[in-house]
Amino acid sequence: MKCSNKEKGESKLTIEKFSIYADFRVLQLLKYFVNKKGEIFMHGILNPEGPVMSFITKITYSAYLNLLWLICCLPVVTAGASTTALFYVTLKIAKNEERNLTKSFFHSFKENFRQATIIWLILLAVGIVLGIDGYIFYHMRFENAFWTVATAVFLIATVAYAIILMYIFPLLARFNNSTGAMFKNSIMLGMRFLLCTVIMAVIYFAMAVVIINVFTPMIIFGEGFCALLCSYLLSNILLLCQEKQRETTEKKVKPYENNP
Repeated sequence: MKCSNKEKGESKLTIEKFSIYADFRVLQLLKYFVNKKGEIFMHGILNPEGPVMSFITKITYSAYLNLLWLICCLPVVTAGASTTALFYVTLKIAKNEERNLTKSFFHSFKENFRQATIIWLILLAVGIVLGIDGYIFYHMRFENAFWTVATAVFLIATVAYAIILMYIFPLLARFNNSTGAMFKNSIMLGMRFLLCTVIMAVIYFAMAVVIINVFTPMIIFGEGFCALLCSYLLSNILLLCQEKQRETTEKKVKPYENNP
């Protein structure tokens, strides 16, 4: 059956109208998605309170805190107080409680200076002894039972030293306790939360490798960035310790409260 010229013209006109309508809808959809992506970009990525900008801000904080840490470590003797102050601030950042970074840093530096310095001098002395022992074990090798046992003891002591070094200053930044208790609690926490300990060790090791072998300017972030990452790992662990400390205190106080 053949169509007349009139019918063909109407059919062609209908197809053209449909095509124009389809193109219009496609343009509307494209405009909608472009606007939507713009809103996501503006309100998501560039939003000051959004996760991306928050992350960038905290990275900037870590660089600034690393600078403060380096300056306060220059006399070497003050490295313990400086590291404690660094963790005092980064632990607050991890809980979104940061305010005046400089004021908080020097508040902790001053408050914990005496105990942190004592702890640091002990660690420094032990570290020097371990370093000398490591040099001897590396360059003077003997194949006998005593040397094997001595090497095993040295490796265990080195691991224990590293665990204490990673945990003791965050503990000092958060809790008041005797120096002996700080050392004891550090090794206990490090052994109990072994996965966290391994991850922290990897963070410090990776940063050292990057600074020495890959990109030396990363020293700008250095310890500040490591402390920030470790603070996120330690935040819940220290909170758990705080709750247990509170429970222990309440148990000690209750018998006296019940007495007439």
